[in-house]
Amino acid sequence: MNLDNDFLDREYNPRAQIPEFADFFVRWKQDAQKARESLPARLDLAYGAASEETLDFFPASRAGAPLLIFIHGGYWRVLDKADFSWIAPPYVAAGISVAVLNYGLVPKTSMNEIVNQVRRACAWLFGNAATLGIDHSRIFCSGHSAGGHLTGMMLATDWPAHSAALPKRLLAGALTVSGVFDLRPLTHAEFLRRDLGLDEAAARTISPAFLTLHNDAPLWRAVGALESGEFHRQSESIAAHWPSAAKTSLLDVPGCNHLSVCDAMAIPGNILFETLRAATIDPGRRHPA
Repeated sequence: MNLDNDFLDREYNPRAQIPEFADFFVRWKQDAQKARESLPARLDLAYGAASEETLDFFPASRAGAPLLIFIHGGYWRVLDKADFSWIAPPYVAAGISVAVLNYGLVPKTSMNEIVNQVRRACAWLFGNAATLGIDHSRIFCSGHSAGGHLTGMMLATDWPAHSAALPKRLLAGALTVSGVFDLRPLTHAEFLRRDLGLDEAAARTISPAFLTLHNDAPLWRAVGALESGEFHRQSESIAAHWPSAAKTSLLDVPGCNHLSVCDAMAIPGNILFETLRAATIDPGRRHPA
């Protein structure tokens, strides 16, 4: 494993890879505000006791719809669910309800606690499926970058051990976009390691690439074609570790970098959107990717 800081910065730091990175954040915030103004929504629903433990729910027009959970990125230390409401409109139009999650951020919130918060969110959505008008057997989890890591951690969760009221297969499927599944390299990256507060041993305990698959559901994986070799390697590594889940090939989204690949999730006609839409509607079917 190459732990040279120049290598880690080049391979893992979007701010070094994408000069116009700040433009994405500005646009996402503006588009998210427009989405909240145009869609029926239940905002800031509390799924836990901490102030950060909230989610925004965008219902499909019919009861019994599948649910798409979206977990935002930002390397566990920046951004907010309110920056990502723009994910919802095309899925709601396709008959899919959407929940966009918040969670605490490092260094104030530990990485272990962030994982536990997202578990509580998934459990809350499952337990409140009838009230929300969603099909509890078709809950699909997705996430970008750090959100991809957290999505992987949900597949590694022993749900009945978390709560006796939960099924072993809480999630019907998952999609990770530019996910990080082995956190050990990031414990050496100057731009991030202090905020993470992890050494290699601790990072391994919350790295899906070293954990057991407990939620036996299909896993789709996507990376922008313009992303670094390490982001590609990370997504290939989880497929090698969980071959029973990741039976489709890595979806290399044309023309996309680490941030624009997130945009692709919400562009009808884009291969990433269409794969995610089809997977959410019918998680048991193996869609080509």
